[in-house]
Amino acid sequence: MTSFKHLIIGGGVAGVTAAETIREKDPSATIAVVNDEPHALYSRVMLSKPNFFLGKIPFDQIWMKGEEWYKTNNITFLGGKTVTALDATNKSVTLNDGQIISYEKLLIATGVRTRPWTIPGSNKKGIYSLRTLEDGQAIMNALKGAKNAITIGGGFISFEMADLLNLAGLNTTMILREPFFWQPTLDESSGMMIEQALTKAGVKILKNAEVSEVIGGESVEAVILKDGTKLPCEMIITGIGIVPPPWDWMKAAGVAIKGGILANEYLETNVPDIYTAGDIAEYKDLILEENIQLGNWVNAREQGHIAGLNMFGEKTPFKFVSFYTTQGVGINIAFVGDVGPGADRIIIPRGSPELNSYARILIVGKELVGATLINRTSELTKIQKLIENNVDVSEKYKELSDPNFDLKGLV
Repeated sequence: MTSFKHLIIGGGVAGVTAAETIREKDPSATIAVVNDEPHALYSRVMLSKPNFFLGKIPFDQIWMKGEEWYKTNNITFLGGKTVTALDATNKSVTLNDGQIISYEKLLIATGVRTRPWTIPGSNKKGIYSLRTLEDGQAIMNALKGAKNAITIGGGFISFEMADLLNLAGLNTTMILREPFFWQPTLDESSGMMIEQALTKAGVKILKNAEVSEVIGGESVEAVILKDGTKLPCEMIITGIGIVPPPWDWMKAAGVAIKGGILANEYLETNVPDIYTAGDIAEYKDLILEENIQLGNWVNAREQGHIAGLNMFGEKTPFKFVSFYTTQGVGINIAFVGDVGPGADRIIIPRGSPELNSYARILIVGKELVGATLINRTSELTKIQKLIENNVDVSEKYKELSDPNFDLKGLV
C-alpha cells in the first residue's frame, strides 16, 4: 500500500492549488494528486475564449502546470485514474486500477460534470458539451466541416459558445426553453440586453423552444423542435447545467452530501481529516451567512488555497466574494456574490437597458449580497468590497440606484 501525508482527489485548479500551497508550507510532506484526466493542470477558462478557440494563440498556452512542475515540486501525479472506494476509518482510498493509497489528510476536489442531454438521437456524432480539453479539441476540429450550429441552453457556456461559433463563420442558432435569456437568474431587461447583442452579431435566438429529436445517420443532420420546426445543423453544443460526479464511494464512507459535499467555513467535511474544495463543495459562507455552492474558476482556486492551508494545519476560514466575468458580441457581463433568485431579495436597478449599461444590486436584510452587471463591470471590485465588509446599505438605496454615484463612497 502506498502512503501519502496529503492525498488530493482532483487535478483541477482547486486540487493543484491546494497541493502547491501545502508544498510551500511543508517542503518535505508527501503529496499525491489523483486526476480523472491524464493531463497536468490546464486552463478550463481558456477553452471558451476566442483567441484560443479560433487558433489565434499557441495551443501550448493552455497549460498552467506542465508535467515538469509536479516533478520539481515532488508531487506525485496519478493521471487518468478515479476513486472507487473510500475507507474513512482506516484512511485509505481504492483506485479504479485496484491500487490502494493511504493518507493522513484527504481533499476531495473532483469538480462537477456537464449535465447529459438525453433526448432521442442525442447519442449521434456532432453533439458536444464543454468541460475537458478533449471536448474543446473536438469542437475546434468540428468547426472545419460545419456550416450550421446550434447551442442549447441559456447561461455562460451557451453565451460564450454562441459567440465563438458565430465568429468562426457558422450560422448559429441558440435554443432557449425560457422566455428570455438566463431566466430566472436575470430579469427580462438584462436578458433582452444580451439577446439584442447576440442577435446584432448574427446569432438567431429561438425562445420558448425545445428540441424533441435529433435526426441524421451516424452524425447530426438536423433537429426537430417540439412545435415541428426542422433546423439543419452539423454540430450541437449543450450548456444545460451541471451534475455531480459519481459519488457513491463518498456516501458509502459517510461523507455528508446535499447538492454538493457539505463543509464548514474551513472546508472540512463531517468526516475527520477529509476536506473539500472547488465546484463540488457546498460550504458555509461567512459573508453571506448561508451554505452555498459555486461553480467558477476563481472561487475554486481560492478554495484550493484555503483548503491547503487547513490541511497543513494553519487554521484559516474561507472568506471570499466570488465573481465571474465574460464578454462577447460587444457586451460585458459579470456576476458577483450570490445572484440566485429568491423571495428574500430586494433588487435595486442601477443604470438602464436603454443606456446599454445596467446592473441589478441584490440585497438581503440590510446588506448587499450580490449583483449582476452588464456593461458595468468596472464596478465589480467596489461591489465585492461592499459585500465583503457587510456594509449596511438599508438607507443607501438612492445612491445605489444612481448610475453616476461612485460606489467607492459607500465602501
